[in-house]
Amino acid sequence: MWWHRDSLWERRLLQPAQVCDILKGVILVICYFMMHYVDYSMMYHLIRGQSVIKLYIIYNMLEVADRLFSSFGQDILDALYWTATEPKERKRAHIGVIPHFFMAVLYVFLHAILIMVQATTLNVAFNSHNKSLLTIMMSNNFVEIKGSVFKKFEKNNLFQMSNSDIKERFTNYVLLLIVCLRNMEQFSWNPDHLWVLFPDVCMVVASEIAVDIVKHAFITKFNDITADVYSEYRASLAFDLVSSRQKNAYTDYSDSVARRMGFIPLPLAVLLIRVVTSSIKVQGILSYACVILFYFGLISLKILNSIVLLGKSCQYVKEAKMEEKLCNPPPTSTPGKPSSTSQSKCKSSQGLSTEENLSASVSSQPVHQKETVPPLLVTSSSDQFLTTPDGDEKDITQENSELKHRSSKKDLLEIDRFTICGNRID
Repeated sequence: MWWHRDSLWERRLLQPAQVCDILKGVILVICYFMMHYVDYSMMYHLIRGQSVIKLYIIYNMLEVADRLFSSFGQDILDALYWTATEPKERKRAHIGVIPHFFMAVLYVFLHAILIMVQATTLNVAFNSHNKSLLTIMMSNNFVEIKGSVFKKFEKNNLFQMSNSDIKERFTNYVLLLIVCLRNMEQFSWNPDHLWVLFPDVCMVVASEIAVDIVKHAFITKFNDITADVYSEYRASLAFDLVSSRQKNAYTDYSDSVARRMGFIPLPLAVLLIRVVTSSIKVQGILSYACVILFYFGLISLKILNSIVLLGKSCQYVKEAKMEEKLCNPPPTSTPGKPSSTSQSKCKSSQGLSTEENLSASVSSQPVHQKETVPPLLVTSSSDQFLTTPDGDEKDITQENSELKHRSSKKDLLEIDRFTICGNRID
């Protein structure tokens, strides 16, 4: 029972989310020191000595390997978080916390090396004389149009593809940032060299955006999907963010959205910190003071960003009329729990913290029961013809159309919430 589980957590010193944050920090520190044994310069010259076609094949293999690493890496991290935060009275049927911890450290380290090789290959493409490798890599984006446009897509498949594109675009931005940092370090931070890199960076970003626009435009055209479906996707992601703002949450509020997109930030954070610390030399008291001020500025930016994201998410949930699902989650997200229990838990948890008050304000908005809640039993057309007077036929058709519209939003919430393999087409 959930109240028994909450009473067990009250006896502990740390909340589950705090335990997970400590584990993330320890993994980040260990993998950061392990990355010092990887020589970036030797890797760069080793990749630069390969032929153009071989590098093109390597880059494609790295993209596939990145998706495969993300697919089972989230399972490794989830297993670690659960074994570290499950109640002590529960009978343990796993290998323990320490083996899972070492598996998580090994995974993050290997995934960070994989992304480093990917960034190094992109850096070689930027520094090539004839830019042939960079042109071939950009043409690889247009292959996505050929492989995606002429396939049958449903709304759920398009949702997974959209999440995968968001993750892929953000990862490419970080890779481009790493390439710029490494190149600026080699040229002693000469600002003139930045303008040499700027056209190539803009060309890569513009090709990514153009390919995604053309791809989604033709997919929606050939599969008769309206553009309004993207507002439903946005509302579904906003619902994930708002519904995860709970007192005893096991992860951060953005982890549920990251799972749906197939994004694991730990390997990318390890590599970015490693590149920044090796590219920027800090010497003197004034430099350390600037670093501390920059760190506090990043913390303030994160807090401000979380407040803005939560506010916009509450707005999107209200516009989609999904407030009642905050207290009545879909069956797939909480299997084995009755709806009355979740309702009582949601009501009893209101007012515990300011973060929950934001989400509670969404669930406490007055709604019209006749307009938003679909009927529990859907009768057939023959039953309606036998039992319904003529004057009520118009109301029934309106309710049925509204039920069909709301069931589409429910499907988006129930599809594979923790799927991390993006772009899975059945």
